[in-house]
Amino acid sequence: MSQSKIILIIDDDPDFVDGLKSILKKANYTVDAAYNPKDGFQALQSKRYDLLLLDIMMGRGAEGIMLARKLNKDPKLREIPVLIITGIREQMAFLFPGQAVHPHLLPVDELVEKPVEPKLLLEKVSTLLKTAETRKAQTKK
Repeated sequence: MSQSKIILIIDDDPDFVDGLKSILKKANYTVDAAYNPKDGFQALQSKRYDLLLLDIMMGRGAEGIMLARKLNKDPKLREIPVLIITGIREQMAFLFPGQAVHPHLLPVDELVEKPVEPKLLLEKVSTLLKTAETRKAQTKK
């Protein structure tokens, strides 16, 4: 399944992006990267991606949240599954008892905290891609 899947990473930490790219490429994913929300949004508009890995804390603050909300308003881009990989609870002291993130904080499919273990990353990526394919198949019926 992963052979033809294209993933975009939007994160302003080049070292972290390189680590993610290495893990994902070893699993046979095609991976592109953007290092700020503006370039990431342009990439999403110019190429079809199967999954977006998005950081929240970029630039002047929580620019990843603004980008996720912007994507959710676009009928075409909202179909792309979004996996947030962030240290938001650590950086902003968000504490949501019993759950990783408040369900209405931002429109994403999944959230994991940095640092993320490679095995967990690959599990989340695989699950989101399978879920997206199932949704597409059901929509076509």
